[in-house]
Amino acid sequence: MPARKPLCAILDMQIETGTPFICYKDAADGTLAERFVVAEGTHVFAEKLNQQNLGATKSPNLCTEIMEHSAPPETAVCSLALLAPPTFVRRGKFDFEKHHEVAKVVTFNLNRVIDVNYYPAEEARNSNMRHRPIGIGVQGLADTFMMLRLPFDSEEARLLNLQIFETIYHAAVEASSEIAAADGPYSTYQGSPASQGKLQYDLWGVTPTDLWDWAAVKEKVAQNGLRNSLLVAPMPTASTSQMLGFNECFEPYTR
Repeated sequence: MPARKPLCAILDMQIETGTPFICYKDAADGTLAERFVVAEGTHVFAEKLNQQNLGATKSPNLCTEIMEHSAPPETAVCSLALLAPPTFVRRGKFDFEKHHEVAKVVTFNLNRVIDVNYYPAEEARNSNMRHRPIGIGVQGLADTFMMLRLPFDSEEARLLNLQIFETIYHAAVEASSEIAAADGPYSTYQGSPASQGKLQYDLWGVTPTDLWDWAAVKEKVAQNGLRNSLLVAPMPTASTSQMLGFNECFEPYTR
């Protein structure tokens, strides 16, 4: 069967249903020949991942929102939580300050989950205790745009989408650094991009907006380090979206 046929079927299904989820690993790894180091056969160090100092990254999880290093005697896991942006719409405006405040609370809570969680496999516990990844996502992004009367593909919606995730990431970095000031950075922090002053937007070559003071948060990281190797993971939110009554994750409404 020609490769084009199943790919077109997958794309049609994605447009109609939002699934299946596809991870473009080359984009995350940065596979231009002059930009990556080959390791462990055909696998590469993910140059856009804060865990790149750990070794090769071979695959994402099933829903593709996270990519982590996983190798014996470890099995990568990640503690996830989400925010509901529609709940931060106040009097026709998005409340970024409250959104930031809640994202910090979620970061503190997820970090605590790592310590008190039950691990059915010792390999999973080993990985989580060493690298302490967490992932914060959203649900109801389309609902947020509707409440603010913004077309999903408008420039205003694009900017709001960008700043919602900038807020989550800034809050998570700030909170993780504050935890590190008290408890120390995660054990494999040294050698990571963050330990060299590079945050996620640096790895992607992106300049954030001026909504938050990134220089100040970088100073905190330089002083304290980070308690968590990963922080943001926009995941599918099917079951929890049904509970809260919002549209799934960052997807548009479909018929």
